[in-house]
Amino acid sequence: MNTLVKIQVKEVGGIPFQEASLDIWDKKYRLTAKDGSPIDGSMDDTYKRVARALAGVEATEELREQWYESFLWALRRGAIPAGRVTSNAGSLEHKPATSTINCTVSGTIRDSMDDILNKVHEAGLTLKAGCGIGYEFSTLRPRGAYVSGAGAYTSGPLSFMDIYDKMCFTVSSAGGRRGAQMGTFDIGHPDVLEFIRAKRENGRLRQFNLSLLITDEFMQAVNSDGEWKLAFPLSEREYEADRPDIADPSKFVWRDWPYTGGYVTNEAGLVACRIYKTLPARRVWDLIMSSTYDFAEPGFILIDRVNEMNNNWWVENIRATNPCGEQPLPPYGSCLLGSVNLTKFVLDPFTDNARFDWETYRKVVKIFTRMLDNVVEINGLPLAPQRDEILRKRRHGMGFLGLGSAITMLCMKYGSRKSVAFTQNVSREMAVAGWEAALELAREKGPAPIMTEEFTVTPEMLRRRPEMVRDGWRVGARAPGRVLHARYSRYMQRIAEAAPELVDELAEVGARFTHHTSIAPTGTISLSLANNASNGIEPSFAHHYFRNVIRVGKKSKEKIDVFSFELLAYRELVNPRAMPDSQSPAERLPEYFLCADDIGPREHVDIQAAAQLWIDSSISKTANVPTDYKYEDFKDIYLYAHEQGLKGCTTFRFNPEAFQGVLVKEEDLKSTTYVFTLEDGTEIEARGDQEIEYDGERHTAANLFDAIKEGYYGKF
Repeated sequence: MNTLVKIQVKEVGGIPFQEASLDIWDKKYRLTAKDGSPIDGSMDDTYKRVARALAGVEATEELREQWYESFLWALRRGAIPAGRVTSNAGSLEHKPATSTINCTVSGTIRDSMDDILNKVHEAGLTLKAGCGIGYEFSTLRPRGAYVSGAGAYTSGPLSFMDIYDKMCFTVSSAGGRRGAQMGTFDIGHPDVLEFIRAKRENGRLRQFNLSLLITDEFMQAVNSDGEWKLAFPLSEREYEADRPDIADPSKFVWRDWPYTGGYVTNEAGLVACRIYKTLPARRVWDLIMSSTYDFAEPGFILIDRVNEMNNNWWVENIRATNPCGEQPLPPYGSCLLGSVNLTKFVLDPFTDNARFDWETYRKVVKIFTRMLDNVVEINGLPLAPQRDEILRKRRHGMGFLGLGSAITMLCMKYGSRKSVAFTQNVSREMAVAGWEAALELAREKGPAPIMTEEFTVTPEMLRRRPEMVRDGWRVGARAPGRVLHARYSRYMQRIAEAAPELVDELAEVGARFTHHTSIAPTGTISLSLANNASNGIEPSFAHHYFRNVIRVGKKSKEKIDVFSFELLAYRELVNPRAMPDSQSPAERLPEYFLCADDIGPREHVDIQAAAQLWIDSSISKTANVPTDYKYEDFKDIYLYAHEQGLKGCTTFRFNPEAFQGVLVKEEDLKSTTYVFTLEDGTEIEARGDQEIEYDGERHTAANLFDAIKEGYYGKF
């Protein structure tokens, strides 16, 4: 007799949330009243609040109800607005001074005390609203330069960065949320060596991520083993006083500059820069690499490539990014973010029939595009120039999270050829679906205002886009923004290869927004709302590890226990006993269960390059390298990233002497010894994972050591 056994199929969506995920949702994204009582009763109530707020900007009651249902459907199927949207949308009654925008960049900081302090004020208001902010500091004259108005010598840009750093810590402490800042610096500035070394000083600039603006000119000098000139603009006042020979190439070099007012400028718009010092380019390169190897900073922004590929190439000169680097933005630029959880679209995971649901994915992307576009209407930005900028261009940054988890669930290895192809496909489908939505929204609601503006064709535009000359454009002609965007943006030209008719229509109608895609790090939204699916474009850091989180009122960071989403799913759907690194056949995971340390740096770059083809802004990605990774091999990662066409590159190597990371593996903690020196000179040693009772609280040795060394102990 044959017996048919019916097995109940379990879906990925039914995986229970782990305690850490629910805890982070409760602390960061759940709306509560002033007395602390919850308003969002459940995570689904959070989704309902966000859907209602974003549908509320639609024109009629009928449309508001229709899109509320559609938005809620998309949120339940993997659309996750960024933290500021999820936390603040629909919370006006309880948090009236907060913004739904994650990313901003400061206005250009001009080289005057008045403007430096004015930008500190603007930054404080921006951080208070919950936004992150980026700045370029290489617009300030170098240390030791004479300030005629003060009759003294300037202390240089790094000293002013310290002011911004302290302001950020003070504002974020008052608001209960850590402030986020990015400081960028031109590779040709005379103080660049000081900038590279800045974080070697304990506790300095810890409210900043730091990145260098790397130019094509510098990379050519490195590759040719040439010299590199460190220079700063010559002001018209200095020129009139001394009348130097600006044609002397040993004393002056002509370079692009963020603004030309008050500086000696030629007909091509280049600024005369006085040479302060000349160094071998490879010496500067080696200093960058050694600092990055030991301290994971500064990051690496290929700024000429960023500007060449910018959709708004004719009207923006980008010199800074948001704090995590995925949004290169113009002065006062702002961008809202959102991510699609790729694990939601994996069908029959961990089986020979594992596949990706492309149809549902495209539908979620198109609905999510409308959701993010609606966020522009409720931006809550504190400064008028920020509001003007976002309303004029309506840029947003949709990306994805859970790529590493989804690749594992599809039985592929992260970094393999199949996974690279999947990454390119998932990025391309998001891009094309998003621009289809841009056209539909423009026809329904109108294009972004910049699309209907007309711009005078300049010699510089024709130099940067020679195809405009072939198409009959001449200096002085008037060109609509929609044509400059759709026809002559390098990125939109790539979209035209996949969807030529779509781009033709965008050139006629204009798009609803200028930018659509960006891949953010998605740290806490991955951990909370996605049940610890892998962050952004990354593989899972590990399948079982610890995360250091800030707790209000606690004097050091708290260590919490977390599991990767793919491990939770595998244990729920396949083997409840499975554990990483187990040697028991009954508990062993399949070989495609990789984590960050299992993946070579070049494989990280290959994945990022595959996505960057179809991402119009940028990507926040970190190539994790083992602590014992050879320095000579490490240096090659950045050259390879440049060769592969990336807009930026960041690496992380665990180095407990420098800092304690946010994500930490148990074996790293156990293998690291921390030494504490008491007031009487006595030294106490403790393993990183050991708990120490100090000042009335219990701390892990690693977190206590880091809090005291970096100067934030007791200040949260």
